[in-house]
Amino acid sequence: MESSKVNVGIVGLGFGAEFIPIYQKHSNANVYAICRRNEEELNKIGDSFGIEKRFTNYEELINDPSIDFIHINSPFPDHGWMSIAALKAGKHVMCTVPMATTKEECEEIVGLVKETGLKYMMAETVVYSREFLFIKEMYLNGELGDIQYMSASHPQDMEGWQSYWEETIPMHYTTHIVSPILGLVKGRAEYVSCFGSGKINESIAQKSGNSYAVESCHIKIKDSDISAHIWRFLFDTARQYRESFDVYGTKKSFEWSLVEGGDHIIHTAKKPEPEIPEVIKVPDFAHLLPEEIRSFTGAIHDADHLSFVQVDGEFKYRVGGHGGSYPHMANEFISALIQDRDPWPNAETSANWTCVGLCAHESTKAGGEIVHLPTFTLGE
Repeated sequence: MESSKVNVGIVGLGFGAEFIPIYQKHSNANVYAICRRNEEELNKIGDSFGIEKRFTNYEELINDPSIDFIHINSPFPDHGWMSIAALKAGKHVMCTVPMATTKEECEEIVGLVKETGLKYMMAETVVYSREFLFIKEMYLNGELGDIQYMSASHPQDMEGWQSYWEETIPMHYTTHIVSPILGLVKGRAEYVSCFGSGKINESIAQKSGNSYAVESCHIKIKDSDISAHIWRFLFDTARQYRESFDVYGTKKSFEWSLVEGGDHIIHTAKKPEPEIPEVIKVPDFAHLLPEEIRSFTGAIHDADHLSFVQVDGEFKYRVGGHGGSYPHMANEFISALIQDRDPWPNAETSANWTCVGLCAHESTKAGGEIVHLPTFTLGE
């Protein structure tokens, strides 16, 4: 870009508000505008952060000529059409996960990026979390050896959350577990085979059109001897929330903690059996960031805008959610715009990661039959 400072318009100000202080501290970004349907809540945030330009209408936001890119943090059923509208309005887009809820929307986004030369990035938290960055560093340094197998899981009971979750199929929200598998080896999913297991309650089954409580999927990575396994549920299964990623190599393996907040394990080959596992503390990776935003890997330093979790039916705030990923994602997209390069993940990669789940559910409905990923996601 010609300017060394980019103007961002943020839509969706739940956890999206956590990015405001990051952008305001970043030397190459300016929070030009914010957008939220609820005007009272919009003004509270605008007043808190000193942002003058405010919109309750998304179309007006994306058509403001002063905005360089739109950061979408809306509920995920809106991601597809909002991204498409912003790209058609000539705006670069960073959108939280997943990219969209249909393959058709994913294909349209990929096509618009190719046609316009605009940048698109799916803001996948896991591949910028300190855990992933730690595993990636081990892999690139050769500490893991050759990767033999990877697995990931995302159990989370969504009872009491927003109503659209009751209409959601487990595999349609899986990028948190697909992305680390494919992202670590810079691979694309070629085809999947998925099975449903158990039974969801009748109310959820009618709303979602899915009768299974759990979906379990094998992923074949293109041009690789590696396959991987993921599983996901949303309701009616007893398990604490967990977004896990396990990697098994010839020299070392990494296993995610079994419980939230627990310690991770490194297994080292060729040691006496009792010495193989080692409990580890994953370090922070703030040193990879510009100095002015490094502090945000540990916490969003504004008491009114911290990551939220649900406790006893109410949303409460916590410190440093999503593995310290937010400043890394913001910096990656800003840097891509300034340097005129593709962000990671770009549109095609984001589509591949998203379409794994969409294709997986097709496989579930077909009794586990192999379903190939669309060609527009394969970089061909």
